[in-house]
Amino acid sequence: MRMPSFLTKDFILLSASSFFFFSSFNMLIPELPGYLASMGGEKYIGLIIALFTLTAGLSRPFSGKLADTIGRIPVMLIGVAVCLAMCTLYPLVTTVFAFLLLRFFHGFSTGFTPTGTSAYIADIVPFNRRGEALGLHSLFASLGMAAGPALGGWIAAHFGLNTLFISAAAVSGLSAILLVRLTETLPNPQKMKLSFLKLKKDEIIERRVLNPSLVLMLAVFSFGTVLTIIPEFSAHLGMRNKGLFFAVFTLSSLAIRLLAGRVSDRYGRIPVLQVASATMVLAMFLVSIATAVPQLLLGAVFFGFAVGMSSPTVAAWTIDLSDENKRGRALATMYIALEAGIGLGALISGWLYQGNPERFPLVFMVSGSTALLAFIYLFTIPKHQRLKTLLRR
Repeated sequence: MRMPSFLTKDFILLSASSFFFFSSFNMLIPELPGYLASMGGEKYIGLIIALFTLTAGLSRPFSGKLADTIGRIPVMLIGVAVCLAMCTLYPLVTTVFAFLLLRFFHGFSTGFTPTGTSAYIADIVPFNRRGEALGLHSLFASLGMAAGPALGGWIAAHFGLNTLFISAAAVSGLSAILLVRLTETLPNPQKMKLSFLKLKKDEIIERRVLNPSLVLMLAVFSFGTVLTIIPEFSAHLGMRNKGLFFAVFTLSSLAIRLLAGRVSDRYGRIPVLQVASATMVLAMFLVSIATAVPQLLLGAVFFGFAVGMSSPTVAAWTIDLSDENKRGRALATMYIALEAGIGLGALISGWLYQGNPERFPLVFMVSGSTALLAFIYLFTIPKHQRLKTLLRR
């Protein structure tokens, strides 16, 4: 079988780096609600993800501009460095305020690294293979998201939380080591200047990619809910390893990501996203009615299918619509929507839940309704944006 033309050394190194990056901060997710509760901050559970995504979203316009000026690799390294630094600080946290402050700053990591990563892939991949390439790359990121929670839960159970935090920092370091071996793809990158941190109004949002960004925001609301509530719901149903749901949904997404990318390259981004959003509605319904672990894990499988179809497809659609000279800004806009959706999902689900197990079904049904809105909105997209790649084929 002929290897894809985009499967170069740099693509492989970048994919491996993403595996370690996503493993690092996802190792912490299952244990953070309990860690916060041990400090007396159970009522702030929704802020664990919301604060993280808030700073990620706030930093996106800066990371997008910097990716288009100083280069893709420096932007990725900034995010990894922040992740490493924050992981080493968690063992020193003893108060709710300090914990939440740390979560706030930790969000800068995902505000930078994925923006540079997506721009880098767009630079090195042929136009008609974007969906496939982003799908393949996302396999590595998803493996990290699957391995992270499961490994983190095991480390915490056998060696304690401090060892978990240090291990997460070490994994971030592995990501950085791989990044420094890449070749920069931005033509004529400039040296960093403080003036680059000054943003004009038209440098914050790229209007050309508002449609995929809105669809993404509605779709990932459920992701924020899952990150915030599933650890508690898993414990409520008697699941020992609170990272098992994350492992199952991420592994199920692996089975469909590459296929979804190829299908979107051939038949268009919107049809794939319509199927993905409908699948997300089904997943949230199944989780909402779950009364035992097997039912919950069935919902995790469909949740993984939905995420696996939508993630690379939205990214490819965003790149299709973007100006080549403003690719970083376009991807930053997409990621702002991503963080907004996840953050709202985390915040609203935490507010609805408030430690009351009777509210679990309500929380997941609300999340399913936002995916339904995404499904409906996709049918209103103008005809010229429904074409596979805006007639560029």
